[in-house]
Amino acid sequence: MISRLLVANRGEIARRVLRTCRERGITTVAVFSDADARALHTREADIAVRLPGVTAADTYLRADLVIEAALAAGADAVHPGYGFLSENAAFAQAVIDAGLTWVGPSPDAIDAMGSKIASKKLMAAAGVPVLPELDPATVIEADLPVLIKASAGGGGRGMRVVRTLADLPDQVEAARAEAAAAFGDPTVFCEPYLATGRHIEVQVLADVHGTIWAVGERECSIQRRHQKVVEEAPSPMVDPAMRERLHAAATAAAAAIGYRGAGTVEFLAASDGSFHFLEMNTRLQVEHPVTELVTGLDLVALQLDIAEGAALPPTPPPVHGHAIEVRLYAEDPAHTWRPQTGPLQKFTLPATTEFGAPAPAFGGSFGESAGIDRGIHAVSPKLQSHHGIVVRVDSGFAGGDVVTPHYDPMLAKVIVWAPTRAQAARALAGALAQARIHGLVTNRDLLVNVLRHPAFLAGRIDTAFFEQHGLDMLARPLADEDAQRLSAYAAALAASAAERAEATVVTGLPSGWRNVASASQNRAYQAPAGRIDVGYRRARDGVRIEGEPDLVVGEVTPTRVELGRGTVRHVFAVAAYADMVCVDSALGPVSLRPVERFPEPETQVASGSLLAPLPGAVIRLGVAEGDQVTAGQPLLWLEAMKMQHEITAPTDGTVTSLPVAVGHQVEVGAVLAVVTPPEAQP
Repeated sequence: MISRLLVANRGEIARRVLRTCRERGITTVAVFSDADARALHTREADIAVRLPGVTAADTYLRADLVIEAALAAGADAVHPGYGFLSENAAFAQAVIDAGLTWVGPSPDAIDAMGSKIASKKLMAAAGVPVLPELDPATVIEADLPVLIKASAGGGGRGMRVVRTLADLPDQVEAARAEAAAAFGDPTVFCEPYLATGRHIEVQVLADVHGTIWAVGERECSIQRRHQKVVEEAPSPMVDPAMRERLHAAATAAAAAIGYRGAGTVEFLAASDGSFHFLEMNTRLQVEHPVTELVTGLDLVALQLDIAEGAALPPTPPPVHGHAIEVRLYAEDPAHTWRPQTGPLQKFTLPATTEFGAPAPAFGGSFGESAGIDRGIHAVSPKLQSHHGIVVRVDSGFAGGDVVTPHYDPMLAKVIVWAPTRAQAARALAGALAQARIHGLVTNRDLLVNVLRHPAFLAGRIDTAFFEQHGLDMLARPLADEDAQRLSAYAAALAASAAERAEATVVTGLPSGWRNVASASQNRAYQAPAGRIDVGYRRARDGVRIEGEPDLVVGEVTPTRVELGRGTVRHVFAVAAYADMVCVDSALGPVSLRPVERFPEPETQVASGSLLAPLPGAVIRLGVAEGDQVTAGQPLLWLEAMKMQHEITAPTDGTVTSLPVAVGHQVEVGAVLAVVTPPEAQP
């Protein structure tokens, strides 16, 4: 029996494993880098062990340090979570050799699926349909388009779509560099690219006694940069006949390698119901909560039970209702999905549960209905929520935390279960819209727009969803230009109230009070739609906003402002920070940057300056000072978060300054280059 378990991971997945261990009375051990010294997973574990350093390569990817930490803390088992060392066969073997219980499949099974090239050959031999593998050196025109993939990993890293032969060499080189940085293995291969396929995967569980479960399927077709963004169970495209074939293929895949534990077999499906094997993830998936919510199972608990040698019942529990998960990232979809770093000032999400209570109130115990044997743990609490809908949040961050450039920028997973798919989509969109996320740009608005899109609601989704429906439209702010103006008015009035509240003289008079009519007070904000100037003055009958004769100003406090037009009143919650004002209302969230009336000269940068969007290393230059460039032309490449980020020219012009070189480390806001358009040149 496992009594003390080390989680060889961080963030939300570490917290997820800790939650189940607490329920089962297992003492928990966390590992943390210096950047994660105050992270939630570090604080929540019973014991925490420091891994000196900040980068993943120096900490969470150091198998020797992780095993030393487990032994030092007296752990008797290791759970790898996902990512990092979770699919590293050598690490799994080292854990076993150290006398610890490995909560996962055997090293041989991990090794068999660790190489996408080798695993596809193995699956073909087992009768599982596969796409042909192409050597990048032998790709010809007739093979195009092709998808370059890293053999040793996933998550979108080391993946490139190539449509012309001329682009192939550079894209292969870039994919190899990303694969080496992310997985320590630069091996890549090509396969035919299916632009409109659907990504369907099957959750499998297998014990040491030969029982293999195929626990429903998940659809993960809505992706950015080949990384999943929206996942759901069951898939809206899969009918009973297709489900049977998918389950048979997934079971054959697991049986072919003598699999044990939790794993996922991924397929690419066509509109006619045919499908091909993509890969098998020999670990828990990011999107495992949707399976938990529709089955009532606790997949982490089942992993622990299987690691302890328990037997699965003959068949898994049935699927009930529908669950949808979204990944909430600190990133800017409107600007090439650029990752965001910095302080997360406020982070609240409406939820009925965090990490758990995976079984909604279906009216029965899944443990009982599935005939779960003693020693196999299935969670079946009857969570009562309004209208039978469950909102679950799995997060690695809280308000006040800092998002660093060292790790993946996923803030949380928000998951909803409801009796129907339409109900789940509406409830999830509503929960996201009500969230208060201050300090960083996120993909929240994009997620809400996707969940409310007619094509998504109709189940018409595939891996080209963003291209087909326009990323610019899907990423548009929930707050339109009028809502942004009203939010700016609320911000200005709240700021005035805050100043009055801090006053030490004539405190009984409102800010800006005059005995006679006078000029308006003015403030300006930079909003997503552009600059908004706000003029307001106090009259005997209340506050008046310039240019808004019909706008009625109600109660005003430093944090709450009421504004009305006619009989309709809106309430705005205002939160002011050092360089940002965040305004939340039913009209949509708005982040505003106050415009300084008298900015310091040293804070100004030359017109046409390209600023570093995140900390990183300059790995390549595409131009030199004095070169003529066109709008959109790549100027240089930054490497951050194990991804390459292309910095392009904002306009036609001349590179008049290039203050960086290959190898330079840059911080957010550093000037990378200056492009001067022809009309501005002397």
